[in-house]
Amino acid sequence: MSTDHDHAHTSSIKTLLLALIITTGFAVVEAVTGWLANSLALIGDAGHMLTDSLSLAVGALAAWASKRPPTARLSYGWQRTEVLGALFNVIFMYAIVAVIIYAAIKRLIDTPDVEGGSVLLVGTLGLLVNIGVAWLLSRGEQTLNTRGAMLHVMGDLLGSVAAVGSGIVVLATGWMPIDPILSILICVLILVSSTKLLMETLRVVMAGVPPGLSLDRIRQDLVEVHPAIVGVHHLHVWEVSSSTRALSAHIEMDSLDEWQSALDAAAEYLAREFNIDHPTLQPELSCVDSSREGDHALAHSRTGCS
Repeated sequence: MSTDHDHAHTSSIKTLLLALIITTGFAVVEAVTGWLANSLALIGDAGHMLTDSLSLAVGALAAWASKRPPTARLSYGWQRTEVLGALFNVIFMYAIVAVIIYAAIKRLIDTPDVEGGSVLLVGTLGLLVNIGVAWLLSRGEQTLNTRGAMLHVMGDLLGSVAAVGSGIVVLATGWMPIDPILSILICVLILVSSTKLLMETLRVVMAGVPPGLSLDRIRQDLVEVHPAIVGVHHLHVWEVSSSTRALSAHIEMDSLDEWQSALDAAAEYLAREFNIDHPTLQPELSCVDSSREGDHALAHSRTGCS
């Protein structure tokens, strides 16, 4: 199983890097063409593709970093480089959005001519590139990183459609304001995806419960996973990174003689049902007063009941 996981992990890194190269390369082409064609829609779409590139880079870095061994100072290794990269991604894209919106407003006031043919051609190529990258990611290992990158790419598909629409309208009607208007719409797409990424990153920083998990359900399921478990308290679940979930809890037992089998059953269940691969479980006899949530020392020191 470990060999299969390592192979899938390596494949995920290669897929993300290939998608990164394709997306970044075309973003440069689109930005240069947009500059030469005087099209803010193309420049805006290039900025959106750059968010895809950053998302893919973060995913590739996180996939690589997760294989780095822990150190004396970094007990979880380098997995949280993903969080730092995500924060950089969001801040950088907010800056790009501000610049594009400022330029779009200026162009709405004084609209220059736009070469609709170039916009239509490159926008269509961008649409095809995004379809290809989406197909590539869909065939790779389906981790949180690749699914997050897929969301960026699907959003960029809409940006490419907007660029194509701008080229068609300019060629058909000569109405130049369509270019800055669609540029603003593209910026809205960037803001939505970037803000979503920011909220997810802040949840990880705040050690929030991963989406889709319920503390009440986990507590109830742990009680039912082994007959010797009678209660659960001090339950905490958080994400170290998008691919690593951790849990800590105090497990109340009828008898400590069955602790090892209860521990094995709980750990196996948490990994299978909730993808929690770093559980830390502390046993306590059920007669210990667990109502005092802050008294960890008492719960830890009690080894028997009178």
